[in-house]
Amino acid sequence: MSSEAEEPNLSKKAAKKEAAKLEKLRRRQEAASLASSASSLSVDEEDPHSSNYGDVPLPELKSCSQADAGNWSRAVASMVRTQVGALTQELKEKEVLIRGRAHTIRPVGKNMAFLVVRKKGFTVQCLAATQSMGVSRQMVKFVAGLNRESIVDVIGVVSVPGNPIKGTTQQVEIQVRKLYCVNKAMPTLPINIEDAARSDVEIENALQAGEQLPRVNQDTRLNFRVIDIRTPANQGIFRIQSQVGNIFRQFLLSEDFVEIHTPKLIAGSSEGGSAVFKLDYKGQPACLAQSPQLHKQMSICGDFDRVFEIGAVYRAEDSYTHRHLCEFTGLDVEMEIEKHYSEVMDIVDRLFVTMFDSLNERCEMELEAVARQYPFEPLKYKPNTLRLTFEEGVQMLKDAGVEVDPLGDLNTEAERKLGQLVLEKYGTEFYILHRYPLAVRPFYTMPCYDDSLYSNSFDVFIRGEEIISGAQRIHVPAFLAERARYGAPPHGGFGVGLERVVMLFCGLGNIRKTSLFPRDPQRIAP
Repeated sequence: MSSEAEEPNLSKKAAKKEAAKLEKLRRRQEAASLASSASSLSVDEEDPHSSNYGDVPLPELKSCSQADAGNWSRAVASMVRTQVGALTQELKEKEVLIRGRAHTIRPVGKNMAFLVVRKKGFTVQCLAATQSMGVSRQMVKFVAGLNRESIVDVIGVVSVPGNPIKGTTQQVEIQVRKLYCVNKAMPTLPINIEDAARSDVEIENALQAGEQLPRVNQDTRLNFRVIDIRTPANQGIFRIQSQVGNIFRQFLLSEDFVEIHTPKLIAGSSEGGSAVFKLDYKGQPACLAQSPQLHKQMSICGDFDRVFEIGAVYRAEDSYTHRHLCEFTGLDVEMEIEKHYSEVMDIVDRLFVTMFDSLNERCEMELEAVARQYPFEPLKYKPNTLRLTFEEGVQMLKDAGVEVDPLGDLNTEAERKLGQLVLEKYGTEFYILHRYPLAVRPFYTMPCYDDSLYSNSFDVFIRGEEIISGAQRIHVPAFLAERARYGAPPHGGFGVGLERVVMLFCGLGNIRKTSLFPRDPQRIAP
């Protein structure tokens, strides 16, 4: 696990110093931008190919009419854009239009410049050379002078080099005919993509060889998140996250669940306690929802039978850990129970096995990109998920010399140890632990029929960390009069954090890596 998982809070003095540094950087960027603009290559009137390159004027980017079209508009008007990831050898000798970021630029003398264009994690090498049709020395100079991370449109012919191209995902080269800068990036960026994409292994190997490579720490990444998320690993992480939400939704829809949307502004708190974000709601006290729990149950009482939600969840706990956030995306499920609360665990079992299978099948490239920067072993899981009772888990810990309260909850260390023991004995890192002690579960949890000290509840674990809490809810008026006085069927459900699922599936050491713009006790920006 990277040492960046637990970073101390910045002091006021350090925060002011950081702010001053950022202001200095901003001024330097502005000065560099002005200097670049003043010295940048203007369209040379003597260049017969001046219409083939240049910065796209703002009016053209406002979807101007054909009558007002400039060089860029006329060049791209009749062309269909090809995605960088679709550039294959089958397109040899075809003219294509691509858009992406100027990833790297390498001039070779005055007559040639190489440009690597990046889009959606794919990269392709482009060559602007005076020996090509329509390419002048001025155009080569323009390409060589591009700022990295600028947005460019490239028109050229696909060629297939005789030798493999190192450093790009696509094994073709674009012979540039026209190139336009759609939006110019600042000459100096606060962080470089190469630095942000570097793995700890690379940095350590370089140190051993006597070279010190820049390391981008977690706070700096989050301060400039819009650049940080362009790295291959981050592109992979959030595309995997997108698939988790999609698989969750599609699986439950196929099981006859109804998607619902519950309020996030509520009176009181969702699950009791004081760790809520309080606010004024038109003169009335209110808070942000800690959970959709009660509204899920109300939906079941409203005869929806099976419901799920993907939505924001807010927790005001001062938890400074690698796995807690103040705002996260909750994947919540509630369902009518026909015979036994194990029906809820059956859904968990099939849902997550389907999810893991699908991620391994659909996201091979994304998982490889994540593993290059953050090496991890693929998750070990079984087609039929292992289920252990809480008592069985406690016994396994005792047999290993770990003493725990048989009627208490498991702390973080006990959960991790049990995860190790389960992996050694059963060969899985994904399992369900059920029949928790009633005393450690929420007030709406149903007691076990055969022992009132235990409950019809469960937790689910990945790599020794809890990701799901679920249970059968109390539905009988004698048990919970106010909640169920209008009649409620037996029901149960569970909730899981989207960010935590991705973090643990990919073996990442910090949940901030799987939150696009994380909110924790110390961060509310950007």
